[in-house]
Amino acid sequence: MSDASTLARDFCDYACTKLGDSLAQIEKCLALLSLEQVWRRPNEVSNAIGNLVIHLDGNVKLWILKELGGEPFERDRAAEFAQRDPLPIEKILGELRTTVERAQQVIAGQRAEHLSQRVTIQGYDVTRLEAVFHVVEHFSLHTGQIVYATKLSIDQDLSLYDAQGRRKDGRTAGTP
Repeated sequence: MSDASTLARDFCDYACTKLGDSLAQIEKCLALLSLEQVWRRPNEVSNAIGNLVIHLDGNVKLWILKELGGEPFERDRAAEFAQRDPLPIEKILGELRTTVERAQQVIAGQRAEHLSQRVTIQGYDVTRLEAVFHVVEHFSLHTGQIVYATKLSIDQDLSLYDAQGRRKDGRTAGTP
């Protein structure tokens, strides 16, 4: 395997792991919250956790499933944030789970020669590698918001790491 192929495989494996880790954090949070807590907005300029879950689903579907995987998808980004009527937690979480699993398959299928190809997504001219990086970064950012909002709601530590920065699950190799 060439250096470029090895680097591409390592990058895609890492991206898939990070998406899975973030999804697990979101699942943990939603399991601790009531429907009311998931859909509570602290104010009119802030999103409910439910909106963030719907938004992540739409973002991954557009950037990975549609643009990299070729799946049909029409996104209504504004509706992701406008949703006010509480949708069941398992419905929105189930959609996100399915989307992340499919996205991990698409990402895992990317080869070095694919990752350097350019695509236009939401008006941005990016490489396929940049698209994957954007999705993982974006997913992580909103996962952090969901974790923080959950901590505010339930007053419970949700950290994956101990005081020394080591993972509480014991994982020491690979993805921190």
